[in-house]
Amino acid sequence: MTTRRGFLGTVSAVGAATLLMETQAATNASAATTATDEKAARDAIRGVNSGMRANYASLKAELIKHLSPVVVVQNNAVGGRFTLIDKGVQVETVDPVPEYFELAKSIAHVPLGIYSVIAAYLGGKVPNIPNADRIDPHDLAMVAFKAAGDTGWITPLTSFRATLSAARTKLPTANLPADLETSSTTILTEAIRFIDTALGAKSFDMVAFNQFAATVYPSIRVNMTFASTAQITGIEALMKRWRALIGETAWSDLYVMVLSIWTTAELNQASIIIRRTMNQAKVDTHLIDLPTAETPADPIGVALDNLARIVQDNVAAEMVFNSALDVADALKGKEDLLSKEILKQLDGTAPAARTAALGTAAAATCPVTGRTATV
Repeated sequence: MTTRRGFLGTVSAVGAATLLMETQAATNASAATTATDEKAARDAIRGVNSGMRANYASLKAELIKHLSPVVVVQNNAVGGRFTLIDKGVQVETVDPVPEYFELAKSIAHVPLGIYSVIAAYLGGKVPNIPNADRIDPHDLAMVAFKAAGDTGWITPLTSFRATLSAARTKLPTANLPADLETSSTTILTEAIRFIDTALGAKSFDMVAFNQFAATVYPSIRVNMTFASTAQITGIEALMKRWRALIGETAWSDLYVMVLSIWTTAELNQASIIIRRTMNQAKVDTHLIDLPTAETPADPIGVALDNLARIVQDNVAAEMVFNSALDVADALKGKEDLLSKEILKQLDGTAPAARTAALGTAAAATCPVTGRTATV
């Protein structure tokens, strides 16, 4: 006979079983949707950054129209191409450097032209020349990639000789300054002599090449002097004219963007000259060297895009990070905002970060405010 206690016990057992089944089903459902929910949550978080970037890009696109005044400098073989932008309008584009800049540098590059032909064939041919310890053996091995005995250099060197010979023949009619003509003649003559010796012997060595390079170096210095004078004269004259054109007030706020490839970005020749013509109180922040991997297809567009980033970051730094000036300085400069925090952690001075696998709280210091909180 079923008793009250037995009945209640049965009911309780059924209820417990039902509850257990419902709980298990909920757990299974939770496990089944966790991955989907997590992805959705993380995508929502990524959306914040996407929204920020969209707003940032929109501001930048509008700001570009208001950048003024700006001079964009494209380094090139003729001493630089300069573009003045005022009130969003490209006023003028000029190659201001006298032609003999290009001509003087052209002849000064002769030893480098010969080296570029023979470099790949230098394997095992670098004796104990002066300052040989300055050559990285690994770098040399990568440059001197041709097999020993390969004579593939003969054809291109013969072709370059013809180019040098034509230049030497026509040099007297180029109407160059006398000293520049003399130095250029010496460089071309000695280069042809070196090539003829190498072609006659179907061989060359670095001792002979170094002797040739040392012989023409004084003449190369003459050519460098002429090229420098031409560039200084041309650029300073243009800056003076543009300064008068836009007026002293506008000129005092001038930004200059100098585009160059990485190998000429440090102490760039155009930057050195332009620096003297700018407002000295602002030159350190308004003269910007912009190294590029190669000459961009749209140099002015690249320059203005980067300048817009710089200008809006300069203002954002002081507004967003007003209470953390070191972070503001990072945003206004070339530092990544996380760089100092990364340096702290690599140095072992930063608090250990809590990972997803840890269940205990860890102290963390905000890199922006400097405050410590429990995570």
